[in-house]
Amino acid sequence: MLLLQVPAVDTTAASLSATSAAAQPQSLQLFDLVAKGGWVMIPIAFLFFATLYLIFERFFVIRSQTKVDGNFVDNVRDMVAQGNIKSAESFARNQRSAMGRVFEKAVGRIGSPIKEIESTIETVGQIELSRLERNMGYLGIIAGIAPMLGFIGTISGIIRIFYDISLSDNISVGIIAGGLYEKMITSGAGLIVGVIAYTGYHLLNMMIERFTLALEVNAFEFIEVLQKPTAERVR
Repeated sequence: MLLLQVPAVDTTAASLSATSAAAQPQSLQLFDLVAKGGWVMIPIAFLFFATLYLIFERFFVIRSQTKVDGNFVDNVRDMVAQGNIKSAESFARNQRSAMGRVFEKAVGRIGSPIKEIESTIETVGQIELSRLERNMGYLGIIAGIAPMLGFIGTISGIIRIFYDISLSDNISVGIIAGGLYEKMITSGAGLIVGVIAYTGYHLLNMMIERFTLALEVNAFEFIEVLQKPTAERVR
């Protein structure tokens, strides 16, 4: 009889541990999410890296080209007021910045009518602004295209899910939800890229606008210096 007595196995703890293990949600890894997004993630990834390149490239260019010595304009005005035109032109050329090139051309036109000097400043200023804004239009395009690509990936995935359901006649919430969350990844990725491109575009534009305002103020004060001798001769 003792040999027939088998010790009871506590199946309650084993079943609870198995249930808790099954109940634990699987962690989502970033790479797995990207891979489940499908082929649309390839162009979105390309747009993401293009956005980062354009933002950083334009940021460093704009910062270097709009950086001006605080006494630059004052020194140019003083040299012009003293009649040192060649020194002022050389000083502006050595700045190697957008502001320096504008004033270099303006100083080189001294002796011409004021209207011509103003026109020169305006023309050269527009050229320099165009250089600063180079390739920034692509950021605006990416900001509009990336979310649209994400929605296309989501819509195509949803169409595929319901097509598979129509073939199998298996309307399961698990199947629909599992396939749907994978397809929503493209929409999220597209929106993220679009927000980055949109934000970078406007921040860079703000930097250019500050430079434009500084250029207009300095150009106005420079023209006033050129007009003073003329006004004194008239009196």
